[in-house]
Amino acid sequence: MNRLLVASADLAVEQPELSRENRQHLKVLRPEPGEIFELFDGAGRFRAYRCDGDRLQAAGAVAIAPRPPELALFACIAKGSRWDWTLEKATELGVTQIVPLVSERTIVRLDPSDLEPKRERWQRIVDDAARQCGTRWVPRVETPAKLMSALPQLRERFTVLGALTDPPSPPILKVMAGWRGEALALAIGPEGDFSPTELEALMTVSHPASFGNTILRTETAAIFGLGVLGACQHARI
Repeated sequence: MNRLLVASADLAVEQPELSRENRQHLKVLRPEPGEIFELFDGAGRFRAYRCDGDRLQAAGAVAIAPRPPELALFACIAKGSRWDWTLEKATELGVTQIVPLVSERTIVRLDPSDLEPKRERWQRIVDDAARQCGTRWVPRVETPAKLMSALPQLRERFTVLGALTDPPSPPILKVMAGWRGEALALAIGPEGDFSPTELEALMTVSHPASFGNTILRTETAAIFGLGVLGACQHARI
């Protein structure tokens, strides 16, 4: 079923006025008369609509999807398309929040004036991924933050830290054996890993875990870790 992300108020309307972007998307899809679309607001509310020419007509009542378990990704921003790919795949894997981080060794550096435009662009990537993967809860992309300023948020969750440590950390599944159902988070470093100072601070607010015998690139580590954490959540539901 084709899906469109709309404002919450639009779901209360029998024939909603679609945004320019959604009208264009509808035009590209070339739906057949009577074809069913799902409109959703990204906060759990959704409703079926029937295509009627270039408009949509309500074909059901508004429903609310259960809220997913909390799974946050705190990841240092990667270069270029690798970051966009991370955002897309993280959304598919069920994250509820994405916090872009800037650490001492993060290659990508953002001017303060670029923070909100970047965040808005990244949110659009996430919105589109949510539309395609079927989730009815769109994760929020936060404004990029410095790593040290994110430590209090990491402390509030059961945070799994993907980083190289000496001695090596326990395997991630052994770490997850200590999880008792609280909100989950995954912290992933930049291409050059966290600095010793950052790693020392992170060790006080998280549970370091090994992701295997090979060194993973930052985007691979993020997706691998989210896959494991999401699977543990799914098994507990």
